[in-house]
Amino acid sequence: MARGQLRVYLGAAPGVGKTYRMLEEGRRRRQRGTDVVVGFVETHGRPFTEAMLSGLEVMPRRAMTYRGAQFTEMDLDAILARRPEVVVVDELAHTNVPGTRHAKRFHDIEELLDAGITVLTTVNIQHLESLNDVVEQITGVPQRETVPDAVVRRAEQIELVDMTPEALRRRMAHGNIYRAEKVDAALGNYFRVGNLTALRELALLWLADKVDEQLDRYRAEHRIDATWEARERVVVALTGGPEGETLIRRAARVAARTRAADLLAVHVIRGDGLAGADPANLARQRILAESLGGTYHQVVGNDIPAALLDFARGVNATQLVLGASRRHRLAQLLSPGVGVTTTAESGSIDVHLVTHEQARRGRLRFGPTRGVTVRRRLAGVALAVLGLPLLTAGLVAVQADISLPSDILAFLMLTVAVALVGGLWPALLAAVGSFLLLNYYFTPPMHRFTVAERENLFALLAFVLVAVAVSTVVDLAARRTREAASARAEAQTLSTLAGSVLHGDRPLHALLERVRESFGLTSVTLLQRRTDADAGPRGEAGSWQIAANVGDQPCTSPADGQTEVPIDDDLSLVLRGPTLAASDRRLVEAFAAHAAIALRQQRLSEQAATAGSLAEVDKLRTALLSAVSHDLRTPLASAKAAVGSLRSPDVEFSAEDRAELLATAEESLDRLNRLVENLLDMSRLQAGALGMSAQAISVAEAIPRSIDDLGDAADGVRVTVPDDLPEVYADPTLLERILVNVLANALRYSPAGQPPLISVSEHAGLVEVRVIDHGPGIPAADRDRVFQPFQRLGDRDNTTGVGLGLALSRGLAEAMGGSLEPENTPGGGLTMTLTLRTADLDARADPALLDRLDTFPHDAP
Repeated sequence: MARGQLRVYLGAAPGVGKTYRMLEEGRRRRQRGTDVVVGFVETHGRPFTEAMLSGLEVMPRRAMTYRGAQFTEMDLDAILARRPEVVVVDELAHTNVPGTRHAKRFHDIEELLDAGITVLTTVNIQHLESLNDVVEQITGVPQRETVPDAVVRRAEQIELVDMTPEALRRRMAHGNIYRAEKVDAALGNYFRVGNLTALRELALLWLADKVDEQLDRYRAEHRIDATWEARERVVVALTGGPEGETLIRRAARVAARTRAADLLAVHVIRGDGLAGADPANLARQRILAESLGGTYHQVVGNDIPAALLDFARGVNATQLVLGASRRHRLAQLLSPGVGVTTTAESGSIDVHLVTHEQARRGRLRFGPTRGVTVRRRLAGVALAVLGLPLLTAGLVAVQADISLPSDILAFLMLTVAVALVGGLWPALLAAVGSFLLLNYYFTPPMHRFTVAERENLFALLAFVLVAVAVSTVVDLAARRTREAASARAEAQTLSTLAGSVLHGDRPLHALLERVRESFGLTSVTLLQRRTDADAGPRGEAGSWQIAANVGDQPCTSPADGQTEVPIDDDLSLVLRGPTLAASDRRLVEAFAAHAAIALRQQRLSEQAATAGSLAEVDKLRTALLSAVSHDLRTPLASAKAAVGSLRSPDVEFSAEDRAELLATAEESLDRLNRLVENLLDMSRLQAGALGMSAQAISVAEAIPRSIDDLGDAADGVRVTVPDDLPEVYADPTLLERILVNVLANALRYSPAGQPPLISVSEHAGLVEVRVIDHGPGIPAADRDRVFQPFQRLGDRDNTTGVGLGLALSRGLAEAMGGSLEPENTPGGGLTMTLTLRTADLDARADPALLDRLDTFPHDAP
């Protein structure tokens, strides 16, 4: 049975028309004669969407009961039994009610696809798993319902349903997305222009990557090697030499000239797998490329120009950056080199040859130069010195029975044996000795270093050439074997070190510890030069301080260790223990560079955390001193003046005057008491020590108590509360404090004759309390500032308080699992919206059910 196809309608935000477009496609296929059914579509009461369902067969939903509440879900079994050709299923990221066969709707869709049924579905960009944290950072709203990116990427077709933020907000204002009472809250929160613009960009970029994958797959399937300049891609070739950093920076500047250009760094490894570049340089260059927004790649190839061009064409590169050749002029005359060859064969790819300080200074040699050990060389020399006389004596004894060619073959076998044991130089010694012995003992005239016949002279010369060639090949094979073993050991060490760093909570410590274990060292110390000792001797102990250390007996200066690996002028890695071999030192150099990066990142993280904390403390201290110097002193002065006047024996006050003075003192002390309570509560809130007792309470009962606390000033406040308003989960005392602070702020700025309005509504498991005033409002740029402690936006009258009311109110709301957000009042003014969860269902006991209830503003449909 052929698998069904998946078509996804992707949108940047709710309301762009995904469901409408999906139903439109379903109707079009129905008109063509395709068997189409609607498995599940959520219209959210939108008339245009509901109209699109007419003429389509809608499958009945499955009714389910969970914790006393009724829910409906898609009836998967009924659809499988019906077996349509195409099924329309809305909300790909939806979480099913517990008790269904699958936890997520995309699992239901996978089963439908496996049954050979084509599925049309919808999803918003904020529900993709890879963008979950990004969306939360942009909107401030966590997305609890997510779908893996791989599920969407596997779709045969992905169609972007796009709409400008302005058009979407107009659609919202016309009532085409939410009911009228929800429009203002939506426009001021999730549907802000900035949020919608950012979400739209995320959708476009994500889909562009998907299109890029499809283009690469198409080019591969059709074997298209030519470059299609759909996107600018700059490839920089690295050899591992010191000029690599110059090339990377130049390539980054080239890529920066075009918006959204890709930077790719590539290093070609020899086909035999042997190390040919300095790993320390490559490690530093890889970090540099990634820090500039690029990626690092390695490819294998014996023909470097061909490997580079194959890679460039494979990634659809448009430009290739190469360094000028390091070879001398004579070498360039004998062979054109990588740069010239690559340029000649690049075709439509632009090649940049960049000059650098290493140009024409000769090739850099990396890696070990010895093919065999000293012991084997000595063994080879001994075999030559002892073997040549013995072989000569044996051949002289049977000289009458064998000819000169047989003698030559015997000496050749000995030379090959010497090459196998001792390498090239002992074999050359054996070849020269064999030539002399063959000439003296076995070539006429005997016992003289002359050759009578030209044929014999040719045979002897051929013997020497063959012996040298065979010895060279054997020595080269020994070198390759040794280098291969070294490369494999380095690769294993690198892999182990990388794993320890990636899986460790302390990367720097894990890296140094793995170096110590790998090379059997006593200690590994990362030293940093003291800032006050730059001019001191490098080996002086007082000039250095320990940045990190593992093992016993840490080194306090580079002279304390057996091996020092300088990183830069201020950092050095010092090893105490056995002296490292040259090949091991190269390996340690590579990880010394990573250790320096890890140290700097660790220091930056610590500095950022410290600086952030100090800045907040300093800012809070300054604001507190400023507020205390004015706002706490004002009520104290008023109360003191009133009491002092009453106690004065010089003035006789009437009963009416005495009552007025006492009222002034009482009012000032009450204001002072509220200020002190706010300060204490804010301190407890920031310290996490605020006591809270959440319970099911009625907002309708809390509002009148809050109005009473404000006294006569709140007499004209209007209140609109639905009769069927559910209870909320909240602390009664804290809820009243929030309402008092927010309402007091609204009363302070409301114009005469236009008292504030308190409007309460319920939507999708959330109760929203709006305190609406028609005052001057708050500019959009200052909305976040009003929730910072001690911020009053320039207000300095004697009754404004210390600027803690709104900051404290938001903190209390968030402590109860709610939110407090500002928005513009239509016609002018400010609306503060307090959002709390209803107490109808204990949704917090089940995250999946919470997702069902939390459709706005967190996961708006």
